[in-house]
Amino acid sequence: MNIKSPIDIFSPLFEDIALSNILPDGKAVVDLIPKTKPEEILEAYKIQQSLPNFDLKDFVTAHFVKQEEAISTFQSDMSLSCQEHVETLWSHLYRNPDLVVEGSSLLPLKHSYIVPGGRFNEIYYWDSYFTMLGLKVSGKVDLIVSMIDNFADQITRFGHIPNGNRTYYLSRSQPPFFAMMVELLASIHDESIYLKYRDALYEEYKYWTSGDKLVSYNGYNAPRYYDVMDTPRTEMYLADIETLEGINTDQKPSKYRHLRSAAESGWDFSSRWFAAENDLSSIETYDIIPVDLQSLLWQMETTLAKAYKNENELYQFFINKAEARAHFINTECWDEETGYYYDVNMTDRCLSKSINAAGIFPLAFGITQPDKANRALSFLRTRLLRSGGIVTSTINSGQQWDAPNGWAPLQWMAFQAAKRYNDSSFAIEIASRWCTLNEKVYTDTGKMLEKYNVENLDLISGGGEYPVQDGFGWTNGVYLALKEELEKFSK
Repeated sequence: MNIKSPIDIFSPLFEDIALSNILPDGKAVVDLIPKTKPEEILEAYKIQQSLPNFDLKDFVTAHFVKQEEAISTFQSDMSLSCQEHVETLWSHLYRNPDLVVEGSSLLPLKHSYIVPGGRFNEIYYWDSYFTMLGLKVSGKVDLIVSMIDNFADQITRFGHIPNGNRTYYLSRSQPPFFAMMVELLASIHDESIYLKYRDALYEEYKYWTSGDKLVSYNGYNAPRYYDVMDTPRTEMYLADIETLEGINTDQKPSKYRHLRSAAESGWDFSSRWFAAENDLSSIETYDIIPVDLQSLLWQMETTLAKAYKNENELYQFFINKAEARAHFINTECWDEETGYYYDVNMTDRCLSKSINAAGIFPLAFGITQPDKANRALSFLRTRLLRSGGIVTSTINSGQQWDAPNGWAPLQWMAFQAAKRYNDSSFAIEIASRWCTLNEKVYTDTGKMLEKYNVENLDLISGGGEYPVQDGFGWTNGVYLALKEELEKFSK
């Protein structure tokens, strides 16, 4: 399958635009929509670039249309409650099935979908599960089906679900929540859903359990985040080059792959992946076995076992795989001294020193024995609970997936962990603190944000490669779902 991204289609124009910094956000460069055929634009550039007074910015304006950031035009009605506001946002984040545009980076989808908002004008993989939680509360089940169908189509077409439906995302995926989406839909309908998506589930499972995704550790083959490319990310071309300016040339390919692999993790970027906690260039993502990814694969295996319950051989295969994975998580990722789960650092052959919210995933899925769960929840409360919810990590590195930021998906997973192990008071505390923060920021700004500062509630979140985005798909979804859960607890 020969699908070209903008760097392939528009070279050397793409590189010249990206390196010129005339569009400060690298993603805006790759999302430019050509007004005419790419070959005509390249021919015009070849002729005009050497002319006196040639202006690259004017050339881009003449030959491309900037991707619309639809949510930026949305005006909040501050007479609405936060919940009512979220309900009005769905229509602004809604996208119809896509049309093919030659030279565009968009991978067309056959069915309707919800985008996160802001600069993110395409569907994103793991975001979508948390968005669906809110769509369920809003009664928009048909839209959940459409989005899952889009993901199943992508698995059939590409062998995996890309990071997002853009050509430049095809080299990687994101945390595999497709099985959780299937479980969500099955909880709304019935077990026939497992059969409907069984083939797609199995294909995705093979993607995550073969080739370079796997690494051997103490005799066990564990998946890791691993992008197949070793060049600057197309969507952050200049930023990646600048990040590695001081790195030896022969080390750059592996470092670029580490940056890309962190993007696959969804945690781009975090000290979780760094050898030196404040140095992005020390990134070592694919040398780490992530505890959240192991948990997601366990969940995928248990879902596949349900899908193959009437085929004894495959049913037993997935049951055995899930049991082996649970054993790995509870032995290799568990630290008896602190009573918490950690990533495994393959370079040092030991547990990572990064204390972060990914360690709660084994509890959210019910992989943990009750005695360990009690200790892990106590650790979470002591080390990661803040006034606005669960903080991403204990390190303030300046990266967005670190302190002082909290993110909607991690609040949901922490809430589920506490609820599953019957710590209702902690579950309510997590949900209440997060929802109260969402409501405060909405009252102050009229926005639902991508991430929040959970340590200082008077400050907006920050850090990372781009300004804080509003919209925002997974925040909306988790907020509605947690409000519903809090109502259940109050009855």
